[in-house]
Amino acid sequence: MRLFARLYGELDETTRTNDKVAALARYFREAPPADAAWALRFLSGARPKRSVPTGRMVMWAAEAAGIPLWLAEQCIEATGDTGEALALIIPDPPVVDPPPLHELVEHHLLPLARMADDERRAALARVWARLDRRQRLLWHKLIGGEFRVGVSRALVVRALAEVAGVDAAVLAHRLTGAWQPTAAAYQRLLSPDATPADDVGRPYPFFLAHPLQDDPATLGAIGEWQAEWKWDGIRAQLIRRRGESAIWSRGEELVTDQFPEIADAAAGLDDGTVLDGEILAWDGERPRAFAALQRRLNRRGVSAKMMNEVPLAFMAYDLLEERGADLRALPMDERRARLEALIARCGAPRFRLSPLVAAASWDDLAVLRQEARERDVEGLMLKRRTSAYGVGRTVGTWWKWKVAPYTVDAVLIYAQPGHGQRAGLYTDYTFAVWRGDQLVPVAKAYSGLTVDEIHAVDRFVRAHTVERFGPVRQVEPELVFELAFEGIQRSTRHKSGIAVRFPRMARWRHDKKPADADRIETLEELIDAPGQPA
Repeated sequence: MRLFARLYGELDETTRTNDKVAALARYFREAPPADAAWALRFLSGARPKRSVPTGRMVMWAAEAAGIPLWLAEQCIEATGDTGEALALIIPDPPVVDPPPLHELVEHHLLPLARMADDERRAALARVWARLDRRQRLLWHKLIGGEFRVGVSRALVVRALAEVAGVDAAVLAHRLTGAWQPTAAAYQRLLSPDATPADDVGRPYPFFLAHPLQDDPATLGAIGEWQAEWKWDGIRAQLIRRRGESAIWSRGEELVTDQFPEIADAAAGLDDGTVLDGEILAWDGERPRAFAALQRRLNRRGVSAKMMNEVPLAFMAYDLLEERGADLRALPMDERRARLEALIARCGAPRFRLSPLVAAASWDDLAVLRQEARERDVEGLMLKRRTSAYGVGRTVGTWWKWKVAPYTVDAVLIYAQPGHGQRAGLYTDYTFAVWRGDQLVPVAKAYSGLTVDEIHAVDRFVRAHTVERFGPVRQVEPELVFELAFEGIQRSTRHKSGIAVRFPRMARWRHDKKPADADRIETLEELIDAPGQPA
């Protein structure tokens, strides 16, 4: 725990990539394998579920600190971060004796979820009595399921590859999918002789595209590029090995049980096949809106009724493995030709080949791109014909050329503090539009503003609060922002009756007054536009 807390502090205190990689590499060299395994799991993005309700932890921390509950709550509001505030108010023990990280997680953190409140209270007190301030902060982040630190998975892989002396792409593959945070599993990850495909269902790291902001003509001749529709579904790898099927989401979650008809259809694929593609709700010869697919997500079991109401298709657009051979180093053109032959040979109606979008010029392709919403797609994908299938985002080989987002002018009505580096600042906002003479909330957003704008809004929130609801402040409805979003649908879960997808702040409309903000009727008209669910 001592080493992991030091690492957390080092990562939090620098923005320099090389310094972060050096800190990570130093930790992995020094930490025992059993500790390093859990650290790697957390640094790779996995977070334990919240094991203690926040209110109870605040109450017990106040008791441990010998202060009234209201004062602890004021400390939380002042810092904007519950974990940090509690770490500060709890007194340091006479002797700091932190347990090893693996012991802290396995013997103290994970059992919390199964304990009664009196047991949790005593367990927290025992751990607090062994940790210093920085270690307590990290402990609280783990308890609350809020462990975040400013490193990408790619940086973690880079540092680990440096320590292991293994190619970063190989190590990224070993880390993809499910692995147990044990000393033995960690040592296998770092072994130069480990075979990455020992696990029959292991996926490959996903290759990701960058958004295209410039004129596509800057990419060179259009003949050097393969264009496809950008499908609005769930990115997935479909694996068929040794007579078994597995489906992995881009978030490295095994989702086979959510899509049983796709897994069953994979039985017709050659053994040793890995397809990259999109799972779509499908109707006849075209995709249905993403809202339909959402009904199939995150279910423990899928009924026959649900499968009939929301039929699926797997839209394949890349072939990563064929008869057990890794094809990722081959050029896109060759992988595409092999994929076409495989889909034709398989003949399963559940599998569809992502069609190429042919155009003689970039201008012609731009015209076709405008049909995206009518086709229930998000735009176009551009893939260099000579490109290999890489790891993560590699600039210059795959681009996503999406259609322009929807926009609406909305009024800021609520704000609450952010997390991590934004803790202590009001950065998470709720926006509303007019219904009659009332403002109704339609979206929450936290991205899109500059640092100076964030601080300006924070000052406004503090000076114009009209009511408080825990960490949330209701503010005077004076600020107008242009929100951008990718899709819109009706929703019974929201007071406005509307939900939008991926909202973010496009700009602060200093030129508009609250009365100039859009009305709910404007958003309702967008729902009925082509490409939106009814």
